[in-house]
Amino acid sequence: MGPIGVFDSGYGGLTILAELREKLPDYDYLYLGDNARAPYGTRSFDVVYEFTLQAVQELFDRGCHLVILACNTASAKALRTIQQKDLPIIAPGKRVLGVIRPSTEIIGSITKSKHIGVLATQGTVASNSYVIEIAKFSPESNVVQQACPMWVPLIENNEHETEAGREFIRKDIEELLHKDDQIDTLVLGCTHYPVLKSFIESIVPSHVNVVGQGGIVADSLASYLNRHPEIESNCLKNGTVSYLTSENTEEFDRNASVFAKGEVKSSHVSLH
Repeated sequence: MGPIGVFDSGYGGLTILAELREKLPDYDYLYLGDNARAPYGTRSFDVVYEFTLQAVQELFDRGCHLVILACNTASAKALRTIQQKDLPIIAPGKRVLGVIRPSTEIIGSITKSKHIGVLATQGTVASNSYVIEIAKFSPESNVVQQACPMWVPLIENNEHETEAGREFIRKDIEELLHKDDQIDTLVLGCTHYPVLKSFIESIVPSHVNVVGQGGIVADSLASYLNRHPEIESNCLKNGTVSYLTSENTEEFDRNASVFAKGEVKSSHVSLH
């Protein structure tokens, strides 16, 4: 038995972890942030796949039977290949899940106008994962995307609340809404972005629903565990959480506490 693994390239996955712990507090969690090599959003498909597989293997080696890719870029660029090509060879009894599919499964039931906007990293936008997945579950919906390459660096450097930082954010949102004035639902397609949710809500029209992923992913995981007792029975339930980072632990602990909304004490890990 082992903890549920939660992986992100940086800090954003901590917003998902917080929702998982709130919804499913009895389980043990092991968070891994590849902060030394973040951000993933501008990296190639091959590099993101390689880095993500290394992280998944590390979490498997530490006893995890289930790993959540709490990173949209990793989910978009690496998840399918890992599930189809690698898992049958390296760990046929273990599972890796992403954060894009749970959101796309229900977004069609949230929008009334069937016009959806997606705010995400360059890598996630380039993959077209949201467009493809939403089309499966809500084919009548129109999806437009906006790459926001500055948002993650702004958040991780704590500059998202500065006047200059907010101008970058405002500009990207205005550009997205200009592409389709019938948008009534905005998907925050990066796990960093919930930090900006209140500010985004303050500048979009009042009828626009801003949707974060954390609660959706937590509900989806609860359903998955209920449907897969063979995986659930291998998940430890002591209510603990541990943190790993490929970066300096002091820096990680300081920044992670903002996302985790509490004190964080991490250990260093080398990924290769």
